[in-house]
Parts: sequence; structure tokens; C-alpha cells
Amino acid sequence: MEYWLYAHSFLWDILVAFLALFLFSCIRERITNKGPMLWPVFGIIPSLAFHISDAFGFATRSLINSGGTFPYRGMWMGGAHGVMTANPANIEYMVKSNFSNFPKGKYYRDRFRDLLGDGIFNADGELWKEQRQKARTEMHSSRFFDHSFRTMQDLVHLKLLKVTENLVSSGDSFDLQEILLRFTFDNICIAAFGVDPGCLNLDLPEVPFAKAFEEATELTLSRFLMPPFIWKPMKFLGIGHEKRLKAAIRIVHEFADETVKNRRNKLIKLGSLNDQSDLLSRLMDIEYKENGENLQYRDKYFRDFCVSFILAGRDTTSVALAWFFWLVSTHRDTENKIITEINNILRDRNRKIENEKDEIVFTAEELKKMVYLEAALSESMRLYPSVPTEIKEVVEDDVLPDGSVLKKGARVFYGVFSMGRMESIWGKDCLEFKPERWIKEGKFVSENQYKYAVFNAGPRLCLGKRFAYMQMKMVAASILLRYSVKVVEGHVVVPKLTTTLYMKNGLLVTLNPRSYVK
Repeated sequence: MEYWLYAHSFLWDILVAFLALFLFSCIRERITNKGPMLWPVFGIIPSLAFHISDAFGFATRSLINSGGTFPYRGMWMGGAHGVMTANPANIEYMVKSNFSNFPKGKYYRDRFRDLLGDGIFNADGELWKEQRQKARTEMHSSRFFDHSFRTMQDLVHLKLLKVTENLVSSGDSFDLQEILLRFTFDNICIAAFGVDPGCLNLDLPEVPFAKAFEEATELTLSRFLMPPFIWKPMKFLGIGHEKRLKAAIRIVHEFADETVKNRRNKLIKLGSLNDQSDLLSRLMDIEYKENGENLQYRDKYFRDFCVSFILAGRDTTSVALAWFFWLVSTHRDTENKIITEINNILRDRNRKIENEKDEIVFTAEELKKMVYLEAALSESMRLYPSVPTEIKEVVEDDVLPDGSVLKKGARVFYGVFSMGRMESIWGKDCLEFKPERWIKEGKFVSENQYKYAVFNAGPRLCLGKRFAYMQMKMVAASILLRYSVKVVEGHVVVPKLTTTLYMKNGLLVTLNPRSYVK
């Protein structure tokens, strides 16, 4: 009996000691760390779980309280550690000054490898350099710009405006975010590899390739929200969401493989694709001239390249436009200024606007003149960047400009979403939607790319930035000239917790035809 009493007392003493150690660790953590609570054993995971419904807001508040950078660690023995930062100096150091020490890294690439393979947006090192150089040469050519601009014009006027007109006639509300995703999907597929999936046809059909791509993207992103010891066994066993992901990726790759194969065969048969201006044709043409008919070994290279471009071109601009239309609908003064600017530009044509709305097709020169619209789009992306968080991995031990010490293998998250909401970066009015902050003496003024990292920065600065602005301007001006966007009363607009800042509930709107001003 005495033995059991002694054992019971001993176990109780151990439990009390562990509890005291746990409480002491928590108190010490609160005193020494101004960032989010890092719990014993579990690290930052409980803190994230407590704030999962407002993860971006939680990260922003934590960054503000910690002065712009805070350390984190994951579960004990899990190996996850590093910092999260919103310091422009740190970002410049990582993406420019010491670029080679901060690649995307294994953590990011492992999660996207099944879908993107070694495509440009999932590559590092020499493989990335090779793809970027070829893409930059073609994308910055006047030929590709003219092709992509004509494609965009046709898609807006022959499809997008027809669809919106049809939806307005029905009198029903609709999800504008979905329509914009359909538009950008068709747009990037035509521009990138000369194929129209038909997502924006008048009956808004369900396109298997588009549906599979959306599901593959969504399921791939879920890998960032769970530890590898969960999703990797699920992948190996072929169960749960990993089973669905595999099926979706197979459909995406089959479509891309067939497109690449057909284009390759056409190239070999004709000896040239000089009559086609899409990105895939131009890249294949170059490869053919350099290496002759032995192109088959490059099929996977071209497939990965195309799938990466669809991912980048589909989600980013459509999501940016959705947030823009929502902000404009809640800031009617901004909307009025945009309409006034558009009408002033149209008056320069020396023609009447009234009753000619169906004929108005904006030129590239007219879009360039839309300074206030560009400012409003930039301001919208400042507050709601399409990619809210970027990830880098540390190759060798390093120290950031603010003194943060990084060990080899650490991961650095930098919060683009949070940066737009920090007074230390944008001033006391940082939370206001204020397009005027981008205009000086009537001209649009770009911000430092490390302060405004919406399009990434440094060597990885977005190659499609110019095209993205032209696309967003064309869509925004064409719709706002014809309609006033009204969000359905009671519809809740909040961000979705993914690596792309979708609206969680979509953007349910009605479009009210606008009266034209002479």
C-alpha cells in the first residue's frame, strides 16, 4: 500500500513539475517575444489555430507589434523554423542583394511539383534562369504584345461583354469573381499556347480542363495548410484529397501534353510556326532552330512551362479585379473619377459617345492615358495583393538587415498583405483606399518594388506586369463605362486562406446599366 502511495505521489510531483515548466516557458515566451505566442512542443500552431478565421489580420497585428519581423517555429521535431517579416529592407536583401541564398526552396517546390513540375514558377537556379531568359525575350517583344493585346480586345468585346449583357438581361445576381476567372483562364490559354478553352462562351459551360485545373490548384494549395506527415502518406496511399488531386492533375497534363504534341508535329511538318504568335509556338520555333527535329525530349519542359503560365495568368489578375470592383462599389467617389477620366479620353476621339457604347473598343494608347484607373488598381492591390504571402528558403546561415538571425534550412515568409496595412511603411492613412497616393502632378508614380512587392521584386519581378495592367485596365474600363457594379446586400466579402487571395464567398453582384455622358 505504501508503495502505491509513494508511486502516486512521485507521479503527481512529476506532473506538477512539467506543468510548472510549461507555465514558466509560456511566461518567458510572452516576455521575450513580441510576436505571436510560441508554445512549448507545439510552437506557433496553437496561435494560428486560435486565429484561423482571421489569419491575415492576425499576421498583420503580430508584425506590427513585433516591429516588422518575428521568429516562429513549428511542432517539436518537425524542423519548421524561421521568421516572418514585412520589412522592405529585409525583402530587398532576400530578393536582390543576396538573391542566391533565398530560393523558393524545397518546401515550396515539393508541394507544387506534381502540378507544375519544373516550370518557371516552381524552378530555382540555372533551370529557372534559362526559362526566364527565354520567356522575357518573347514576352517583351512587340509581336507578342500585339498578339496578346488583340486577344484581350477580342475576348472582352466578343465574349466578356456579351456574357455580362446576358446576365444583366436575366435580372439575376451572379458571382463576378467566377466570371473574371473564366475570362483570365481563356485569355492566358490563348496567349500562352494558342488554345481557347471556351470557359467564357455565352452559356458558361463547364470545361473539363478548366475544372480540373481549378481543382488541382485548390488541392495543391491545401498542402500548405497541413504537415507533410499527413499529406505525403495520403499521396502514397492514394486516399482523400490526394486521390482527387492526382486525378485532376492527370486531366490537366493530358490536355497540355496533347497541345504540345500537336504543336510539335505541326512545327516538324511545316518547318516553322512563324504564322503563330502565342508563347508556346514562339518558344518551340526557337528550340527547333537550335536543335532541329529532336523536340520530343522537350515535351515535358514545354508542358511544365505552359501549366505554370496558366497558374500565374489565371488567378492573379482575376482576383485583383474582383477586389478592385468591390472597393470601387464601396467608394463611389473613386468610381466617379474613373468614369470622368474615361469619358474625357473618349472625347479626344472627336466623336459623340451617346448611343455608341457597343462600338467603343479601347486602344493601347487610350489605356495608357488612364492614370487614375491605374492608380485605383494599384491601390486595390496594395490592400488586397493577389499573392498575400511569399516564401523563401535559406541555403546558408544568414542575417537579415534588421538583425534577424537565420539558420540553414530556415523558411522566411514575407507578408505582402500585411505590408499594405502598416503605418511604418505607408503612413497613418495606410488602411484607407486612396488612389491619389499614386498620383503626383497628374502623373502616375510607381512605388519602390520592395515596399510594394505585389508583383514580386528583384530578379523574379513579374514578367507579365505590363500585360497584367493592360488587361485589368481593359476589363475595368469596359465594364465601368457600361455598368455600375453593386454588391448584393448582405453578401459577406472576406479573404480565403490560400496562397492566392480569393474572396471566400465569391463576389455576388448585380450590374446596373449606366447612362452615358456626352
